Amino acid sequence: MRRDDARLVFATTQAMLGRKTRGTMRAAGTHHFTDYLKQVVFGGNDGIVTTFAIVAGFAGAEAQGVAGLGALAVLIFGLANLTADAVSMGLGEFLSGRSNRDLFRARHALETNRIAGSPEAAAIRMAEHLKTQGLSPDIARHTADHLATSPTLMADLVLRYEYGMEAPDAHNLRARALMTFLSFIAFGAIPLLPFVVLDESAPRFAWSVAATGAALVALGLLRFTATGEKAGRSVAETVLLGGLCAVVAYLAGMFVAGLG
Repeated sequence: MRRDDARLVFATTQAMLGRKTRGTMRAAGTHHFTDYLKQVVFGGNDGIVTTFAIVAGFAGAEAQGVAGLGALAVLIFGLANLTADAVSMGLGEFLSGRSNRDLFRARHALETNRIAGSPEAAAIRMAEHLKTQGLSPDIARHTADHLATSPTLMADLVLRYEYGMEAPDAHNLRARALMTFLSFIAFGAIPLLPFVVLDESAPRFAWSVAATGAALVALGLLRFTATGEKAGRSVAETVLLGGLCAVVAYLAGMFVAGLG
C-alpha cells in the first residue's frame, strides 16, 4: 500500500470509529477516574433520588400527623433501601456490561468470517458507508478495498454503522460495577446525614433538602464533565429531576398517611 493510501485509510477509520489520535497513548491496563465518570454520575443520581424519596415520603406522612415516624424510622428504611439498591445497581452494571461484551464478540466473529469469505461484497457495503461520510465514490471504494484486507478492522466498522454497536472498552467490568455501587452509597447517604448528626430539635428535613440539593448540583457538574453538555443545562436537569421525584414522594406520603 502506498504511503498516501495508508494515511487515507488510517484517517478514515479513525474518523469512523470516533477515535482521536494522540501523541502519547495511555498504557494498556491503566485507568483514570474519568474513565468511570459515567458510573459515578448515574449511580450517584439514582442513589440521591432513591434515598431522598424515602425521606420525603416520611416527611409527607408526618405532615399528616402520623405518629411514630421519627428519625429512627427514616434511618432504618433509608439505609435498608440504600444498601439493597446499591447492590442491585452494581450487579446490574456488571451483568449489562458482560452481556454487551459477549454480544459484540459474537457478532464481531460472525462479521469477520463473512468479510473474509467475501471481501468484494464487504468492500461494496463499506464504500456506501464511506460515501455518507463525505468521500467521493472513487475515494470511498478505493479506501474500502484497502479496509477489506483487514477483516477484523472492517468488522469493527460494520458493527458500528450497520448495528450501532461500539467496541467494548478495556475497562474491568468488576471495577465499573464497584464504582457504581460506591457512588450510589456515597451520594445516596447524603439525604440521610441530617438525621444522623442533628438532634430532634433541628429542622432535619429542611437540612436534608438542602444537602440533597447541593449533592444534585455537584452531580450535575460531574455530568457536565462526563458528557460535555452545557453546565447550566446539566445542573438544571439533574436538580429538576431530583426535585420532581422528591415532590412526588412527599405527596405520596401525605396521601397514604391520609388514608389511615
